[in-house]
Amino acid sequence: QVQLVESGGGLVQAGGSLRLSCAASGPTFPTMGWFRQAPGKERELVAAIRWSSGRTIYADSVKGRFTISGDNAKNTVYLQMNSLKPEDTAVYYCTTGGTIATLARGYWGQGTQVTVSS
Repeated sequence: QVQLVESGGGLVQAGGSLRLSCAASGPTFPTMGWFRQAPGKERELVAAIRWSSGRTIYADSVKGRFTISGDNAKNTVYLQMNSLKPEDTAVYYCTTGGTIATLARGYWGQGTQVTVSS
């Protein structure tokens, strides 16, 4: 059974930074990533990484500000978020699965709240 535990969320002022962490226990999968969902908005894939190739993808809204990284051996992924904006406010979920395209159908953590004040 796969369990994902996120940490690092919180309240930060616009322009600030946060680093989210996610530790997965159980079997390892080829891909890990982060989704987010704000109230009244659709879920959005923020960033993902495929371990074997190191390939990363980012939502256009976070390119240049967020960086995904991690340690495949430790089954841990991070999301460094810089230059945060109020529109980044959301619950952030860690996920793991087979491919970036199917990540949403993989395993999910409970989520961590990120709130950016203006």
